[in-house]
Formats: sequence, structure tokens, C-alpha cells
Amino acid sequence: MSKGDRKANSFEQFAPSRLKLARSRRGVTKRKLAELAEISTRSLTAYESGNQQPTRETVDRLAKALDFPLEFFGAPDVEELPLESVSFRALSKITARQRDQALAASLIALDLAHWIERRFTLPEPNLPNLAVGGIERIEPETASEAVRSEWGLGERPIRNMIHLLESNGVRVFSLVEECEEVDAFSFWRRGRPYMFLNIMKSGERSRMDAAHELGHLCLHRGGDVPQGKKEEADAKLFATAFLMPRSSVLSKALRGGRVEALISAKRFWMVSVGALAYRMHDLGLLTDWQYRTCFIEISRLGYRRNEPNPIIRETSQILYKILSALRAEGITQGTIARSLGIPLSELNKLVFGLVPTGVEGGSRGPAGNRGKSHLRMVE
Repeated sequence: MSKGDRKANSFEQFAPSRLKLARSRRGVTKRKLAELAEISTRSLTAYESGNQQPTRETVDRLAKALDFPLEFFGAPDVEELPLESVSFRALSKITARQRDQALAASLIALDLAHWIERRFTLPEPNLPNLAVGGIERIEPETASEAVRSEWGLGERPIRNMIHLLESNGVRVFSLVEECEEVDAFSFWRRGRPYMFLNIMKSGERSRMDAAHELGHLCLHRGGDVPQGKKEEADAKLFATAFLMPRSSVLSKALRGGRVEALISAKRFWMVSVGALAYRMHDLGLLTDWQYRTCFIEISRLGYRRNEPNPIIRETSQILYKILSALRAEGITQGTIARSLGIPLSELNKLVFGLVPTGVEGGSRGPAGNRGKSHLRMVE
């Protein structure tokens, strides 16, 4: 075959970065994918690096092996997310494969977010930049108070964290189930904050994860996100202070570490019994001994895995309204997936647990979601 014939037979719009993205998303090695697609590992490496153009037949085999539509590989190249720009909760506890799968899913979510923003006007980001340089450090408690003040929250409990984040411009998506070990992660991308939450956790845990990632977005904003024990500790303190403001907890006059009393009180702030115990200890309402004894009892009763008196898991108001509006125009989730060149399953995983199942049938949204909306479809 001549050089001209090979060029004519190549997949002209092939995007090397999308091949790498799809492979990372499926969690397979180059060697395994090469075996599945019946090509050499050397050729696959050349395709991913852009040093060689695959034929259409080869791309078709790769697409089938990865279970991605052929069109996905002909879309524009994607810009990778530098690991140092992403805040992963408990990064040391997950494998490189789980991390890469999560990052790949987030790149697909960025495509979805851009597709949505071309059709709808969403709330603009409204997150205070509390990052400081050098040896300076803003205390997490002070930072949480600053965000509450900026958003006009006062000391009252936050009824829905996801709605609050969305109303202030944070794009919230679900973590895919392949990344179940990942609690949550967040990052800034071209001036917009993105957050991914594990909806396999309890409603209380998900709220704390959301507040934790909000702390990272405000405290560690920038190109290189510090990722160490100190930054994780700061985000944890921010989250507990944000969900349970100091004066609010002190006003309840909680004393002692009786688990029964904590179970009753935790519903006010919609947090886990463990999180409330942690906050009380932080505020000096529990001694070290009371705190240890309390957590021994919480563990004994199995409350670290199965939250007592649990709350309902929060859902996304914006995604619900978007999908409902599109559905009314005859645009299904399958239509969206085809527009993005992704499997429908990938789209479903990004919104799973965040959108009530009734959206496809056009039923009313969840109670309490009928207030004024910032969402507007672009004509």
C-alpha cells in the first residue's frame, strides 16, 4: 500500500487524547487494550501519542473494545486535567487506576457541562477566593464564616448543600460507580468550579463531602492545589464549621457524649452523629475521654456504616430542571449522549442519584424545588 493509500484509509479526525481518555475510563492497560483490539502495544502507544494515525478499521476495533461510539474518537482533542489541579479527598487511599477512571469521567462531564451551557444560562460562580500565599494561612473556621457571610446564610442550618452549591455556580456531578472508593473531588477549570460526589454514601456523608470540597475550592484555589495532611485537615475543619456554625452549636447547650442525645440533635444540622461528636470536641463541649468513649459506642452500635435516623439523600435542582426542559422539547438523555458521542451509560452515571427517576416521565420535581430559578434556556 502506498503512502497516499494509507493516508486515504486513515481515520482523518482521530483525536489521540480521546483514545487515552476512553482507555483510562475503562481502567485497562495498553497491553490489555491492544490484546482486545488485536493490535500491537507499540501501535497503540503510537496512536495515543499522535505519532501514528490509525485506520478507520482499527479505530472501529478500538471503539468496540472500549465500548465507546466511533464518533467519540473523531471529536476534538480534550485537554487533560493535571493531577496537581484536582483536590481528591483521601487520595492516598485510592489506586492510580481508580484515580484515572475518576479523572476520565470528569473530562466527559466537562463535555456535558459545555453542551449544557451552550443551551442554558446557569448561575455564575460566586465563591470567595480565600487562598493565601507564603506563610499566611486563613483559619478554616474564619473561612467558613466568610463564605456564610458572602452567601447571606447567617447561622441557620443548610437545608440542601447541592442546591446551595449550584445556586452559587458550582457544577455538581455524580461519581461513577467504578470509583466507589473515591469519596469526592473538585477542581477549577477555566474559571468554573466543578465537584463530583459519591452518591453511594449516606446523605449525611455526602453533605459533609460537599462541604469538604467547598473548603478546597475556596481555600486552595489555583493551578496547583496543595494536597497534604494539613490541607485535608483544613478542609475537614472548614466543612464541620460550615455545616455546624460555632454559635449555633453552642446555643444548643449540648453537653456530654450520650449517643442518644447526639442522634436527636444531629437532625438539626443534618449531619452524621460522628460529625456532630467531632464538632463538639473541637468546640470543647466534649473532653478527650468523652469523645473517645462516644466514638467507641458509635462504632459498637454500627453507626459508622449505617447512620441512625438518616436523612434523605440530596438531589440536583439544576440537572433536574435541565433534563425536564429538554424532555419537554423531545430531547432525551439518549439524544444528549449521541450529541456528545458517548455511551448513554456514561451520561446516566454522571447524573445518577442526583436526578429523581421521574424526570423521564415528566413528573413534578421534588418538594421544595419550586422556588425562583436561575436557570434559563438560551434561545
